[in-house]
Amino acid sequence: MKKLLLVIITLLSINVVRADEGMWLPMLVHRLNYVDMQKAGLKLTAEEIYSVNHSSLKDAIVQFGGGCTAEIVSDQGLVFTNHHCGYGSIQSLSTVQHDYLTHGFWAFNKNEELPCPGLTVKFLVRMEDVTKTVLAKLNNKMSEKERAEAVAAVSTEIQDKAVAGTNYESRVSSFYAGNEFYLFVYEIFKDVRLVGTPPEAIGKFGADTDNWMWPRHTGDFSIFRVYAGADGKPAEYSKNNVPMKPKHYLPVSIKGVEKEDFTMIMGYPGRTNRYMTSWGVKLAIEKSGPAIVKIRDKKLAIMREYMDVDETVRLQYASKYAGIANYWKYYIGQTRALKRMKVAEKKEKIEADFANWVGQDASRKEEYGSVLNDFSTAYKLIDQYVIAQTYSQEALRGIEAGNLTSGFERLATLLKNKDTKPAQIEQLTKGMTRMTENFFKNYYQPLDQKTMGAMLDMFYKDVPADQHFAYLDEIYKKYKGDFNKYAAEVYKKSNFVNAEKVKAMLDKPSLKAIEKDPMYKLYVAITAYSNDIRTKASAGSDALTRSSRLFMAGLRNMTPDKNFAPDANSTMRVTFGNVRDYYPADAVHYNFYTTLKGVIEKEDPKNFEFIVPGKLKDLYNAKDYGQYANSKGELPVAFLANTDITGGNSGSPVINGSGELVGLAFDGNWEAMSGDIAFEPDMQRTIAVDVRYVLFIIDKYAGAKNLIDELAIKR
Repeated sequence: MKKLLLVIITLLSINVVRADEGMWLPMLVHRLNYVDMQKAGLKLTAEEIYSVNHSSLKDAIVQFGGGCTAEIVSDQGLVFTNHHCGYGSIQSLSTVQHDYLTHGFWAFNKNEELPCPGLTVKFLVRMEDVTKTVLAKLNNKMSEKERAEAVAAVSTEIQDKAVAGTNYESRVSSFYAGNEFYLFVYEIFKDVRLVGTPPEAIGKFGADTDNWMWPRHTGDFSIFRVYAGADGKPAEYSKNNVPMKPKHYLPVSIKGVEKEDFTMIMGYPGRTNRYMTSWGVKLAIEKSGPAIVKIRDKKLAIMREYMDVDETVRLQYASKYAGIANYWKYYIGQTRALKRMKVAEKKEKIEADFANWVGQDASRKEEYGSVLNDFSTAYKLIDQYVIAQTYSQEALRGIEAGNLTSGFERLATLLKNKDTKPAQIEQLTKGMTRMTENFFKNYYQPLDQKTMGAMLDMFYKDVPADQHFAYLDEIYKKYKGDFNKYAAEVYKKSNFVNAEKVKAMLDKPSLKAIEKDPMYKLYVAITAYSNDIRTKASAGSDALTRSSRLFMAGLRNMTPDKNFAPDANSTMRVTFGNVRDYYPADAVHYNFYTTLKGVIEKEDPKNFEFIVPGKLKDLYNAKDYGQYANSKGELPVAFLANTDITGGNSGSPVINGSGELVGLAFDGNWEAMSGDIAFEPDMQRTIAVDVRYVLFIIDKYAGAKNLIDELAIKR
């Protein structure tokens, strides 16, 4: 049950780091995890996993679109990732006439592949420990603001030096709550094209009902290709670009997986808070989590109301709906799991042990003596404003047309400045014109108007009255508490809800026209309010940042023989474990894999979430599985492993001991939704789509044998 660990830690489970928990930096595999990985079944060398000078697994792993992971699976830049990771691009390319979400899409040659404007993939070139260089610029007398400014300044120097004379980009990231720092150098490719996607009835089978659940029967995959210029380097889209030649790509295994088989995942996990204190856990359980769920529940209901009656609106809002729904359900599960596991109580025990350790030594008292008290004080201040901040971000910023005004705030600033040059305005409006075109492609005014009324009403009722902003109270008084009436008037008069009117404003910018717009007035007030609330809570945030850094350092000093797994922060990580079943409750056992039979058993023609395409049923009835069936004659769909992942790992390759692709990670399980805060080894599972099901859909369902022929298939 051991997994690959990293080197970072934030604020949560202090001494609960176990052998089966961890998201580790690939460059540290040899020093921290390699022996355990070999014992678990790894057949590769550490250098075959991560190397700067030679081809390695890390060269086949990309950050996909900024929020997911993908893997290169051919020498022609072919990419596998999740259907839900490619969903935004698939939706953007879809129209009522060419509805790729509903019907799927397959390119049978490279000329048929569809460009995806704005989609990028990012390759890790190398990483480097720069902790000594950064810490040399810091001292304990600095305020948190001064420290942050110093870190930013030295990080910029390191980043610029690292990429000088190259086409690379770089980033210095903080680890262990600001106790360590690492440099990451990347190469970003900007010409990415859609190659294939199954219909939603396969790629999103089960939708919200099955989301975060097991057993799972979702064919959650999509296929893209990375293109480069003739010189092999990143280039903007051009018909003359050629498929990129990767340094490494993953062979695809159809040998399948069995219980206890070694599995390894490499990817870009987004954010965890495993070292959060008891105060933070209580805040998540009692306030922030429930508030997010309540707001998103209302947004989803409004979206569904319009999406269910208009096919165009369904397509426009499909990706937005999926994004909101995903973490709506996540926060429901997280709150339940944190309560069930009594995580706050476990944290209090850790904090008591820490206090006891500190109290045993005078030097420790001097360095760490105030940490826990500072945590308590900081959270008392944060607690005062957490509802206002959550509603500001989730509700007020949930009004689409209002968000469009942010660019016009910058434009208004330029227009007010007498020294502004025409070229500056032209440059800004040109970029805003492109943004506006993309915005209105997926915008429906009646839906947004109803959302505004609902969000303002929720804010007014749920945020403490003494934390309202004056403009909101004025609206409430003028319209006698009817925010829907106010919204109707705003959407009738505002230019920001109409594509042609916005374009006219950009063609001939007028400060007067911008400032008198009712939508603009509202969002200027919202922006000022959000900044004010953030400032009021910042004292607590600064104290929390400092306390977290000292707490982390203290914990590591308290248990020097322990390898602390660092929190995820959107940098490449490795985790390993085994294929494994689990027992979610008394007398309940879940097998480690599902099959196509389960898809058929879940079919419900009256429920869009569980529609099964006719051709898929025909293949099932004929048992026409080709080379993709298991030894029992079943067609595997998904499987479980006890690997440690989180958001951002979606699309990550599940790799066997020989470095071959056996699945694509796409979800976690409902019983362990607390995983970002507290790892639960007996319950935590990665849900992956079996690569045999992926190939079966490509081959037997879609008939895209050109793609099968491109892969290096291991039998």
